Amino acid sequence: MSHSEEFPTDYLDRFSGIGRLYGRDALVSLRRAHVAVIGIGGVGTWAAEALARSGIGRLTLIDLDEVCVTNVNRQIHALDGQIGRPKAEAMADRIRLISPSCEVAAHLEFFTETTAARILESGFDVVIDAIDSVKHKSLLIAECVSRRIPLIVSGGGGGKRDPSTLDVSDLAKATNDRLLKRVRKVLRRDHGFPDEPSKLDFGVTAVFCDEKAVYPWADGTVCATPEPGSELRLNCESGFGTAAFVTGAIGFAAAAEAVKVVAAKGSAESR
Repeated sequence: MSHSEEFPTDYLDRFSGIGRLYGRDALVSLRRAHVAVIGIGGVGTWAAEALARSGIGRLTLIDLDEVCVTNVNRQIHALDGQIGRPKAEAMADRIRLISPSCEVAAHLEFFTETTAARILESGFDVVIDAIDSVKHKSLLIAECVSRRIPLIVSGGGGGKRDPSTLDVSDLAKATNDRLLKRVRKVLRRDHGFPDEPSKLDFGVTAVFCDEKAVYPWADGTVCATPEPGSELRLNCESGFGTAAFVTGAIGFAAAAEAVKVVAAKGSAESR
């Protein structure tokens, strides 16, 4: 591979395999790219890991939460010695070991109405959404669409057991995903996205598992329907069950879509 002046020391040793998969121009584009992962949890950690191992030159990781022992079943940075650390910092340290030349920034904050404008002024080539708050997930989608920032939206991994059901489609067409269904409702109600009867795409890529969720019951069993009178919450103690092979699959697929966007940009610029 030529144009080694585009790359720092040992970059090609680490990532020439990516170049042989996507091409030299795409690898140059990946090295120059700035990608944000917003939400460094069950999906976001795996997405960030895959991006780092794909030679992305700049990564911004955004999350205010800390690593908890209850994250071990689904989050890649949940290790002994990391419990209690800020998730974004723990993941940033891991990425520096994978790709020392990668410029990693860990922002200890959530994406909210207060932080949105400042965060999105950073000139990202692609954003991966791994937020589990409906309100803030919807806000991120609306802001990225308004600013024409390429965005990959992740669905929920809670209650899902079969990663072979993973699908990629327009957000308007995502199925069997409670999180994305609620997000669509907010986008239509509050942000002017096409109403459901129109059948119009949103122009936003979504990655999700097209599988009906299973619900935990108080007696320790699992059922295809919610327990009468129960109200599942987003927490690690009593919410939906999760597994790394599902959240990881969603995160890896989101990273693949982000790499596709960056690689296509590099190929277009070389013509």
